[in-house]
Amino acid sequence: MEISPELRQQLLVFQRNEITENHIYSRLAKSIKAPQNQQVLEGIAEDELGHYRLWKKYTQQEVEPDRFKVWFYYLTSRLFGYTFGIKLMERGEEDAQSAYKQLKGKIEEIDEFLEDENEHEQALIDMLDEESLRYAGSIVLGLNDSLVELTVVLAGLTLALQNTELIALSGLITGIAAALSMGASEYLSTRSEETDKHPLKASLYTGVAYIITVTILIVPYLILDNYYLCLAFALVSAVLIIAIFNYYISVAKDVPFRRRFLEMASLSLGVATLSFILGYFIRNALGVEI
Repeated sequence: MEISPELRQQLLVFQRNEITENHIYSRLAKSIKAPQNQQVLEGIAEDELGHYRLWKKYTQQEVEPDRFKVWFYYLTSRLFGYTFGIKLMERGEEDAQSAYKQLKGKIEEIDEFLEDENEHEQALIDMLDEESLRYAGSIVLGLNDSLVELTVVLAGLTLALQNTELIALSGLITGIAAALSMGASEYLSTRSEETDKHPLKASLYTGVAYIITVTILIVPYLILDNYYLCLAFALVSAVLIIAIFNYYISVAKDVPFRRRFLEMASLSLGVATLSFILGYFIRNALGVEI
């Protein structure tokens, strides 16, 4: 079939995308130990190679993969989980999907190709089973509880104590005690449920998420002297943690980002403001000077 130079250039772009994704999925498949996930990724890699060969039939040209994209998505998947990396990559393919639809009437196999691209590949991706996502609820529990509790505690202590060292000490003690308590509660909760989650792992995910958040929020009080500036940094850090984690979950689990982010951010900042005000009135009511 003879095609126009413009269409050929467009197909070469598609062809490069397909061989690039083939390399990404193949690399990931070799790096994953779980046989089921390995088979899923190998299946997607084979599909991408088939798409590449389809475009090659029209372009009559070999194309090299985009090495930067291969390494970027491979490293992203290794650092943040292969489900996140793969779904992030697939999100970037939305424009390509629209471009494929414009080929109707120009490429004979385009309907079959679109069906495969939209349904089969997504079905394969949905089969992926990653431990960290199975325990996402435990991580959310640890993050959400620590963000709300520690922002409240730090806001109240900042005005009540007005001493960065005392605030840091009180915040750390409160945070570590709460992390241990939350971990134990999650263990008991998971153990009483009918779930495939391991109670000990669930409690560890909750506790570790809690402690990491506590550490990030406390750090400004350990390195700065101005307690108001410390509180500002802690609140900004809390919002950033909420944004980063919710973006991760929105990509990996295909859930809306905006509503979840605004809900968590509003809750944390709202109760922190209330605690700050209460700290002021309690300090004045008790006449405490430190």
